[in-house]
Amino acid sequence: MKTRIIFFFLTLTCWSNAQELRIGLLRSIEVKKIALSANQGVYSVYGDSINLGILGAIELELHSGMVRIKTNDTYQDFYCVHIVQDTLNSSFKIKSLLPTSRQHYYPDNLEVKSVDGRLNVVNLVNMDNYLSGVVESEGGGGRHLEYYKVQALMSRTYALKNEDRHHDEGFQLCDGVHCQAYHNMLRYTDAIKTAVQLTQNKVLVGPRDQLVTTYFSANCGGQVCDAGYVWNTSVPYVESFIDTFCIHTRQATWRTTINKRKWADFLNQEYGVSEKKYGNYIYNFDQIERKAFFIHPSLGIPLRDLRQKFHLKSTFFSSYLNGDQVVLEGRGFGHGVGLCQEGAMRMAELGYGYSQIARFYFHNVQVIDFQHDRSLIPKALGR
Repeated sequence: MKTRIIFFFLTLTCWSNAQELRIGLLRSIEVKKIALSANQGVYSVYGDSINLGILGAIELELHSGMVRIKTNDTYQDFYCVHIVQDTLNSSFKIKSLLPTSRQHYYPDNLEVKSVDGRLNVVNLVNMDNYLSGVVESEGGGGRHLEYYKVQALMSRTYALKNEDRHHDEGFQLCDGVHCQAYHNMLRYTDAIKTAVQLTQNKVLVGPRDQLVTTYFSANCGGQVCDAGYVWNTSVPYVESFIDTFCIHTRQATWRTTINKRKWADFLNQEYGVSEKKYGNYIYNFDQIERKAFFIHPSLGIPLRDLRQKFHLKSTFFSSYLNGDQVVLEGRGFGHGVGLCQEGAMRMAELGYGYSQIARFYFHNVQVIDFQHDRSLIPKALGR
């Protein structure tokens, strides 16, 4: 038993050698209590270094800076709780009880600690299993294999480039769109696992052989957006250009209305742009090609601010006044920078390979085998 415990903790500290990742789960809520059980396979439960037996249905709760395990009417407190798979390809079910959340399913292992007044819930997951879950969460089911391959390429590159993003919080990446959506393990689409395996170790690098920042959004609306319009910093390999592959897809266009007074008050209070000074000029905007600012840069109104304030699908819209309503007619869904997912899906359907799709959306880049081209690893990681 001692040998097994030592081996287990060595695997936790040597994740990088085995391509195991630490992914923070349930990060959108302040978790105080969770329910855990096995979904597939067999797990053992460890409280600190003590083997507590086979995982059944248990609850873990924050208690006086420790993690309390509840099984039936028995309570035990530990600094750290691990659930460790005893059989290959095991998965577990997890649900937040306080506050409540829907049930999620994840593969491989789990670590739970008390950190800053919440349960820090971390999935210790094999890279391929993680990528499969991300691709299904981000791309959905029923897509072409080449689309899944390019999404796997994007997601692997992102994971490696941002592996220390949440280092101070005890994990590497989180489960939300702040990093990459990771809502569940792969559950429905077997082609995704194939795509991950067929692109294994493949990453996207730029002109200096460094990993590309793989931005992607649902639909660019027919024109990929310059990164500087969104984050104030331009990126050489994600320049703005026309994309006709996504213009007839599901999220290519949208329309919404906003109360005239609500619109005017926001512009006046935040930017000093008033109807009294500018008249109806503040409601009428024609955006044939993507811009960074509403109406004119001199007014100082970033389109990204309007999108955030009014929960718009994109910044790629035109507007006009209709009675007491400002009508917005827009294109695309998301920030529009980098890979357009619906455009990539269409390209895959038309017979383009995943490498071609990647190089269409990211300029002056190449796909390399991360393990084969080991001399590029320090450069790729920017070290």
